[in-house]
Amino acid sequence: MLISSFLTYLKDEKRYSPHTLVAYETDLCQFEQYIKDNCELTLLSCKAAQVRSFMVALMDDQISANAINRKMSSLRSFYKYLQREGTLAANPMLLIKAPKIPKRLPVFIEDHKLDQLLDSQTVFTDDFASKRDKIVLELLFGTGIRLAELLLLKDTDINTYESTIKVLGKRSKERIVPLHSSLLKEVETYIKLKLAQNFDNKTAALIVTNTGTAAYPRMIYRIVQRYLTLISTQDKKSPHVLRHSFASSLLNRGADLNAIKELLGHASLAATQVYTHNSVERLKSIYKQAHPKA
Repeated sequence: MLISSFLTYLKDEKRYSPHTLVAYETDLCQFEQYIKDNCELTLLSCKAAQVRSFMVALMDDQISANAINRKMSSLRSFYKYLQREGTLAANPMLLIKAPKIPKRLPVFIEDHKLDQLLDSQTVFTDDFASKRDKIVLELLFGTGIRLAELLLLKDTDINTYESTIKVLGKRSKERIVPLHSSLLKEVETYIKLKLAQNFDNKTAALIVTNTGTAAYPRMIYRIVQRYLTLISTQDKKSPHVLRHSFASSLLNRGADLNAIKELLGHASLAATQVYTHNSVERLKSIYKQAHPKA
């Protein structure tokens, strides 16, 4: 009941995405089950000691610091909500410090490799599935949108007159992202091809399965991984890598950081500044190769 009311609050008032709500629910239910099985306590009766015990159990299970921090963040928001609602007197999260996360630079793929893939005449064919896969890659790299944002795109979000797409981002914030001319033509061709399939399953979603139903996260992951494997040996080959590649490409070509922030839909400039590290590393590499004293 407590978790359910909290999730309703996040959905209706904070406008969190369905993906985020699932993550919160998973984290809170896992913690609730842990303190019930190991401490015989409830969400309202547990103390800071039980939260620390939960953290230790996660570490023993080799859960990453990133994942543990997310779970602690979920608990922190949950107990803050309960306290504000008057359901809880003492917040057990006030004495909890989450483990430190080592800073990692965003993983991206070089422009020339992505250009080589997307311009290939042999990798992609003229059938619907292949055209759909190419549009997935083109949109992720060409606009920098998130996986969840891609799945929410509808045919009607494409503005052919203005050469833009309307993106529904985190917390239901809308933003307009430009499409370069060749990508706009590719999208228009894909939409016509999709209509020509005469699918029995009708959906407003732009990206669909081979049977016409709306695409889903695992499907997009598989598409991205399948094609990035052709051009990259790095371990990480997720849709977010293409978002990182988009941002790094713009920055390396002199784009203003604030403009990149708006295109990515970041709430603060701090989230965008992480890409400057990659740019600095690139400059260092060029300097070492080109300067006679380097």
